[in-house]
Amino acid sequence: MGSLSSAPATPAHPTTDPAPRRYAVHGTGHRASMYVDAMLDDFPDLAEPVAWCDPNDRRMAHYTARARLAGRTPAHYRPEQLEAMLREERVDVLIVCSPDHTHADAVCTALRAGVDVVCEKPLTTDAEGLRRIEEAARASDARLTVTFNYRYSPRNAALKQIIADGTIGTVLSVHFEWLLDTVHGADYFRRWHRNKDASGGLAVHKATHHFDLVNWWLDDVPETVHALGGLRFYGERGAGRPRGTRPALGRHAAADDPYGFDMSGDDHLRGLYLDAEAEDGYLRDRDVFDEGIDIEDTLNVLVGYRGGAAMTYALTAHSPWEGYRVSVNGTRGRAELDVVERAHVASGAATDLLAWRAEDPAEVPQTGSPRPAVDPSVAPGTQGAGSGARANGNRLVVQRHWDVAREIAVVEHDGGHGGGDRLLLADVFRGPGTDPLHRQAAYRDGLHSVAVGIAVNHSLRTGHPVRITDLGLDRR
Repeated sequence: MGSLSSAPATPAHPTTDPAPRRYAVHGTGHRASMYVDAMLDDFPDLAEPVAWCDPNDRRMAHYTARARLAGRTPAHYRPEQLEAMLREERVDVLIVCSPDHTHADAVCTALRAGVDVVCEKPLTTDAEGLRRIEEAARASDARLTVTFNYRYSPRNAALKQIIADGTIGTVLSVHFEWLLDTVHGADYFRRWHRNKDASGGLAVHKATHHFDLVNWWLDDVPETVHALGGLRFYGERGAGRPRGTRPALGRHAAADDPYGFDMSGDDHLRGLYLDAEAEDGYLRDRDVFDEGIDIEDTLNVLVGYRGGAAMTYALTAHSPWEGYRVSVNGTRGRAELDVVERAHVASGAATDLLAWRAEDPAEVPQTGSPRPAVDPSVAPGTQGAGSGARANGNRLVVQRHWDVAREIAVVEHDGGHGGGDRLLLADVFRGPGTDPLHRQAAYRDGLHSVAVGIAVNHSLRTGHPVRITDLGLDRR
């Protein structure tokens, strides 16, 4: 196989189509908001939502009420009716944003039916799912696009440009540290992501974004992985567990409990989860310190690349501040990207459940509450701006050998991820056109990124390094 980014991916929507393409959404949790809003508000001339597919009719009804305001009434189907839905609704594109462990079945079913797929990261959670998707993609004429919005963030694109221009020469090593604070990081431990069978753990669900960034920055293929990590802070025996008895659900926490999570005050969350609990029993606000959590909150990973570079990667899901640091060492110098997305979380400030927008590109509504939104990257500047030694913002510095360091200006825009989410959605629905940075990800990019996370899980289980070729993927 050649380079990961040798050509831009084919758009999900050919811009020459005379009428909107027919879209269906598989999985109608909060992540679906990103695509539903885009189809109804921003791209109605290109995308018509014709069906939802979800095991919970209340969740589908919530989005149908939203769609009716725009004159649309999508049909409802359950996951076991996916094939029938694709056929009966004459679906052109399936958007997959259901829980991660369901992705492989949905993607393969659509590809076999000749339906294009736009899949949320990660593509799947295990090696078997990767092999199935790869086989289906090779056998189908349909297109499979994976959405990696971090590529579209201006600061990440700026680092890509520096590397691609050869400013620091050939890359020899990368150090990448990602910090999730005790609001955003904690949220993965109260919902379905807390179970590795459902999410693959943070090495798959979250770090897939980060592994894709490095694969894309380097334009290289990961080959070997060695990992250490564990559940250290959250969970029944976690070091961060407050003293005393914990409530089973975040909605029952004391008002000053920083790990509380009450969805009742937000119409969207209430409609998607509280009102839907009786139908399938899913609880969105499990306590982050209770039993049954089996994913890691602390990871240290070493990745070797085909071209000879190596990456050291660290993920901490219980940091007092949120952001990331990347250092790239090349034969001609070094580039450093430092990002602070939330400089601090105030003690006793429980999560504000305007948090349904936590990972969506739409802006978080403001209510004057002192509580922080879950994900600061989609609500920049709203909470925890910081002072003194740390403040929100980003800094990209390049220093060539025998030269002084210089800061590279990064221009960001309104919206999530510095305006990157809007660019991603435009590429999904309109097509990327000519993009020298090749930001729209093809399915092999999705395979390579999640393969690292799956190899991390293998290494954690065995205590040994893992060659990604041992996962049985086609490495052409």
